[in-house]
Amino acid sequence: MAKKKDNSQSKLIAENRRARFDFEIEDTFEAGIMLVGTEVKALREGRANIAESYAAVEGNEVFLINANIPIYAPASQFNHDPRRPRKLLLKRREINRLMGDTQRKGRTIVPLKLYFTQKGFVKLLVGIGIGKRNIDKRDTEKKRDWQKQKARLMREKG
Repeated sequence: MAKKKDNSQSKLIAENRRARFDFEIEDTFEAGIMLVGTEVKALREGRANIAESYAAVEGNEVFLINANIPIYAPASQFNHDPRRPRKLLLKRREINRLMGDTQRKGRTIVPLKLYFTQKGFVKLLVGIGIGKRNIDKRDTEKKRDWQKQKARLMREKG
């Protein structure tokens, strides 16, 4: 019952490319984020990093932890803390689903993409991930290499 959105018209701010390599993503959810003004201005400059971040359920709320949105220089003394926990805005049903899935063994909430929508809202695409073992990671690399080689052969032979 996850939301599948067409993000072709949205502006990508940051992407966690390592997430799909380290985790097998079961399901995805689109979440809003509670931000302060200087964070939005820093994001408009395209500066953010969600590679080392994760989401955690605390009580009845979900928080994005360790995401780095650098300070906005012109704001000087009114700036934000770059790595503060940020509340994710999800529906109650989605939060309950995330809570249930994370309590099962090996599941975690992984941030995948941070982007602006057409309306100008900042959204975060989060996924429920199962950690891959090294064997699975090698299989992923083999498949990717084979796809590259197949594409190269198709180009050469027509």
